[in-house]
Amino acid sequence: MQDPISKDTRLALDLALTIRHDGHGGVADDLADPAGLTGWVREHTDDLPVTDGFDADEASLAAVRDLRAAVRALFAYAVRPGAPSPADAARLLPVPEAVERLNTAAARMPTVPVLHWTDTAEPAVHLRPSPEGTDLTAVLAQAAIAFLTGADRQRLRACHAPRCVRYFLKEHPRQEWCKPSCGNRARVARHHERHKA
Repeated sequence: MQDPISKDTRLALDLALTIRHDGHGGVADDLADPAGLTGWVREHTDDLPVTDGFDADEASLAAVRDLRAAVRALFAYAVRPGAPSPADAARLLPVPEAVERLNTAAARMPTVPVLHWTDTAEPAVHLRPSPEGTDLTAVLAQAAIAFLTGADRQRLRACHAPRCVRYFLKEHPRQEWCKPSCGNRARVARHHERHKA
């Protein structure tokens, strides 16, 4: 059994999973318009520094979609030598551009040094986000960086079931798909291929 998924891992995966199978053979984008971003952010208010009254505009939508493109490109890079998600295969950002985009977004979060000093330890400083100027894309970018540099990245996979475009964390050695329904679709597709030949 794997350790619980961290908040950063969950945020990074959830952002990537806003591109999904639409149920009809195509790809749906949960961030197609500002209302989609507003809904997604409101579903994640426990993990994001926004108020319940958050309303996305075109600028915030464009910033988050640009960040998502970088995250999905880096997810595709992370799953090598496996293939990327079919939703990304034809339109991946070059890795240096994706890294630059992620780092630029993460830098929008001002930090302040905080001193920690107890009777039993030497003084130490830790950087914390400043309460003023919190930026949604910066928080998402920092979560993605934490995930991509953490141990969970080694478990990242792209699901290659027919019509699936999701990335997922592999929970056990034999896991090939993101959900049981994807495994069923893959088995049915293989069965049809064998009987066509």
